[in-house]
Amino acid sequence: MRTLARWLYAAAANLTTAAADVVPPGDSKASIALRARRGIGRRYARWADEFRGTGRLLWMHAPSVGEGLQARPVLSLMRAHHADTKLAYTFYSPSAEEFSRGLDVDFRDYLPFDTGAAMSGALDALRPDALVFSKVDVWPELVRLAKSRRVPLGMISATLAATSRRRGGLASLVLQDAYAALDAVGAVDDADAERLVELGVRQNVITVTGDTRYDQVWQRAQAVDRASALLTRLGGERPTLVAGSTWPSDEQHLLRAFETARGRVPAARLIIAPHEMSTEHLDAVVQWAQSATLSLARVDEPAAASADVVLVDRFGILGDIYALASVAFVGGAFHDAGLHSVREPAAFGAPGLLGPRHDRSRDAGLRLAAGGARTLADEREIADALGRWLGNPESRLDAGARARALVESGRGAAQRSLELVERLLS
Repeated sequence: MRTLARWLYAAAANLTTAAADVVPPGDSKASIALRARRGIGRRYARWADEFRGTGRLLWMHAPSVGEGLQARPVLSLMRAHHADTKLAYTFYSPSAEEFSRGLDVDFRDYLPFDTGAAMSGALDALRPDALVFSKVDVWPELVRLAKSRRVPLGMISATLAATSRRRGGLASLVLQDAYAALDAVGAVDDADAERLVELGVRQNVITVTGDTRYDQVWQRAQAVDRASALLTRLGGERPTLVAGSTWPSDEQHLLRAFETARGRVPAARLIIAPHEMSTEHLDAVVQWAQSATLSLARVDEPAAASADVVLVDRFGILGDIYALASVAFVGGAFHDAGLHSVREPAAFGAPGLLGPRHDRSRDAGLRLAAGGARTLADEREIADALGRWLGNPESRLDAGARARALVESGRGAAQRSLELVERLLS
């Protein structure tokens, strides 16, 4: 059975490699991902010829933005403490391409599809002294070839949900040897460590190092410029609900609940940053505000300073806007797409409101258990929670302090992960 699973995996990798050369133009994520692999071997080789040199190199792979956020603090520490070590960063998803441009690394590109020829070429070009994966994804052919070249293999911020499909079926057959080949693994917590052993990771190579994203969000919260033009314009004394990364399924409950809550807290205002900023999505929020007779302004309009509803219609600023939150609503848990990050608002001491579908988020569970967040099933419960927290500073501040303390307690994972990487490089 394992042989068949590996054959199917290899066939799929070869098929996607071939598809990269023939995929037609298109803006879907799959089309972009395929086209990005065209000429990838030449890009790696060209960089090696021009820049690789003879020094030490760490190769860090993080499939998408979430894993990249876990890798970034470790890469930053590597740059600070080991300036003579070159840093190579690869990713899989097109969503991470823009993110990668903000990293202080020497090489950045997509990871080739996991075929023997492509991964041999990548290893020939980068010649890594260690290869480290962020979170949980491993690539069997890459691991096999790296192991044959005696490249130390590691994983940081390793976490595996109890419901992960990697724990059974074909996935476990394909991935087991790759997990067993890892030389050092830093797990987020003890439960993750146990589940990783079930996947094939050897018990004696696992240590609990924590989640580096706590360092990431803490550092960002501390670095926010509260005197910036944006925060100065939007600041004030009004009780403020910041709703981040919301979907229509969230807004169906949240917007009407906010209307109700204003009956108890008339000064309350809403700053809302939808997850998708299509014209249709933004217009729906505008139309709701009009029907509710609430003043609305876009985030960069002068009227935003006094508006009842501020509509965030550009990306990249939500992490700063959470600094204004009296209460934060985190989107994604009223449908199956998954809850967005609850760590960012927590780092600012904002208590959180979450929809009911948060069971796949470890951070949500921790925050709820600490009393720094509440999970709500419908409009009525959201309105009640908003009324209580927006209208009761003492209760709100207590819950916010619990949320912030949870983030602060998670700090240090980046340093522990750096030490794991340093052992691999040595």
